[in-house]
Amino acid sequence: MGRGKVELKRIENKINRQVTFAKRRNGLLKKAYELSVLCDAEVALIIFSTRGKLYEFCSSSSMSKTVEKYHKYNYAAVEGSQPSTDSQNTYQEYLKLKTRVEVLQQSQRHILGEDLGQLNTKDLEQLERQVDSSLRQIRSTRTQHMIDELTELQQKEESLTEMNKSLRMKLEELGVALQTSWQYGEQSLQYREQQPDGFFHPVDCNNTMPLRLQVQYCEPEDAEPSTQHATEVVPGYQFDIGGT
Repeated sequence: MGRGKVELKRIENKINRQVTFAKRRNGLLKKAYELSVLCDAEVALIIFSTRGKLYEFCSSSSMSKTVEKYHKYNYAAVEGSQPSTDSQNTYQEYLKLKTRVEVLQQSQRHILGEDLGQLNTKDLEQLERQVDSSLRQIRSTRTQHMIDELTELQQKEESLTEMNKSLRMKLEELGVALQTSWQYGEQSLQYREQQPDGFFHPVDCNNTMPLRLQVQYCEPEDAEPSTQHATEVVPGYQFDIGGT
């Protein structure tokens, strides 16, 4: 019994769809390789999965050259349909830029280690040299940054050392000034302690010592003259010098 006819429509089951894609993709790549070997043809095959992953095969050494060749033939085929020279130049520039973008995207994937199965030994060696050169440049730049940061830190250290030295000198000068002030204060205090309390000393006074007071009486005009004088003794505590 032969195989049944497969209906060409989208496979709804996601797992079956992925399995079918993988099988038919590998078969298509194999057929393209066989065609290039058996017929000595230049074959280029590009496949994008539903997730946007690229699968490609090129019988020549460079996919970009084959694509550029395709664009040249395609442009020559539609040359008669181009309305003007400006439009032709614009379209040609667009094709060149598009090809360059594709080449750069492919090179980026190769540097990231993706899609390396289609590269031969020579391409892999060239890619390895390119990656090594990039690593050396990155390491050199990193080393230079570290040296610059170290130099900046050393300059900051020297500046802080000078500042610390200046502050220490000021602190020593302040300490000497304070010590001199303290010594001067101690000498002044000793000098004041050696001086007497005052120039005048209190005089002892005995309030009980009697004072002799001579009192002269004045007699009236009609009285007989008298030359008597009275002498009384007043105790010291009853004597008021400031009295009237």
